[in-house]
Amino acid sequence: MHADTVFNKDENSASVFVMKVFPADVTTVWNYFSKEELIDRWWAPKPWRCETAKLDFNEGGVWSYAMVGPEGQRQYAGAKYNEIMFHRSIAWSDYFSDEHGNPNTDKPVVDWLIGFTGVEEGTKLTVNLHFRSARDMTELLDMGFEEGFKMALNNLKDILGKS
Repeated sequence: MHADTVFNKDENSASVFVMKVFPADVTTVWNYFSKEELIDRWWAPKPWRCETAKLDFNEGGVWSYAMVGPEGQRQYAGAKYNEIMFHRSIAWSDYFSDEHGNPNTDKPVVDWLIGFTGVEEGTKLTVNLHFRSARDMTELLDMGFEEGFKMALNNLKDILGKS
């Protein structure tokens, strides 16, 4: 059930807004976005898993990773960190890549702004995704992004609920 995840699409602005509240403080949720050993635990929708090749969590740094399927298939991707405001927000450009981390220019690039806000229940996570075009947004959504991202966020909620 994903009823507690807000996922709004706006084709006119080629953007998506996602919001979810996690039962943990901002520092804990932040760590699950900024530390390799933690992000690998939840980023991929099950039965897939995330395998980080490199994570340089600094402005201008890059996160290179593979989504690894149950049969060993791999989908490579990466993110370039554009701006990091400690415990407040992360701005990155997300892209598909080859196994060496080189961006695949035939696939959409998505600009993400991830916000972390302390609330009574824990941490409110907001994610604003800005696509270069409505066509790029449709392409990613047709690949199952909405369902996959909701599943990944629920992985994180399950982990944090056990902490």
